[in-house]
Amino acid sequence: MSTSHDQNFKNLILDYPREALAFFAAEVAAHLGPDVLITPIRQELPKDRLSDRFFELDVPLKVTWPDGRREAIIFLLEEESDAHRFSIYRMAVYCAQVAETCETDRVVPVVIFLRGQACSRTRLRLGSEGRIFMHFTPLVCELGRLHARDYFDSDNIVTRITLPCMRHKSLLERVDACGKATQGLLSMEADVEKVAKYGYFIKHYAKLDETGQRLYAERYATEERRMVDVVEQLRAEGKAQGIQQGVQQGVELGVLQGKQQLLIRQLETRFGPLDEVTRERLKVASGQELDTWAERVLDAPSLVEVLRVH
Repeated sequence: MSTSHDQNFKNLILDYPREALAFFAAEVAAHLGPDVLITPIRQELPKDRLSDRFFELDVPLKVTWPDGRREAIIFLLEEESDAHRFSIYRMAVYCAQVAETCETDRVVPVVIFLRGQACSRTRLRLGSEGRIFMHFTPLVCELGRLHARDYFDSDNIVTRITLPCMRHKSLLERVDACGKATQGLLSMEADVEKVAKYGYFIKHYAKLDETGQRLYAERYATEERRMVDVVEQLRAEGKAQGIQQGVQQGVELGVLQGKQQLLIRQLETRFGPLDEVTRERLKVASGQELDTWAERVLDAPSLVEVLRVH
């Protein structure tokens, strides 16, 4: 099971909803103000009335004003790694369904295209020669068409994290995009788990070849070292937690459980929720197996690759 691009971006939006709206929906978000509350509302929407496709991909966010001076706005964000999968008709229907369900006309659709591919249609006009009866135009953010260098110094953490997804004129610029993304992450995020999580995200989308990795190590040695320190800190915390449990259960068993818990946390951060089969496999694994899998988490492209047996 590999992590889909869609799930990666859902996690990013849910972790940083304010910054995500400021970047992906700048045209509307610029007028919201700093005091608004932004709340994910997926659980509030009745799945039986809405399409499975959007329950897999979309992220609905509700924006409210604490003083109630303005009516709430619902943002619907959809990420598409393949622009050809996007359907303007499907999104229009979904927006209408959400508007009806939530009893509001204040719905803002946002589409995020990961690649720089051309999409056949991003607007919908229904009518005749004399009159248009329906005009639907979502906000569109085409990451692959944005020039990464223009955003190297952005103070928006979502913008910085997604630098590797943008357009790069050369390998060196791609390396710098990865470096600037990591610098932004380290300077704007204090939570070590999120730093590790989005460190994986940055490396995954940077897709540096051997030459690129060498250049990155030369140009961003400090950032590379700090990311290694973050991973080591998480491992140490997991081991400490296991030792604490070991006071009652035996130190060896406690350390093993600590390794299991840390690895589960790392795997779920990287690949999303684990199924029961995978969890059972981790429970019966030896300490050596857990150490081997932990070493693969950083670079393996999928969960299958992490847990593969030689």
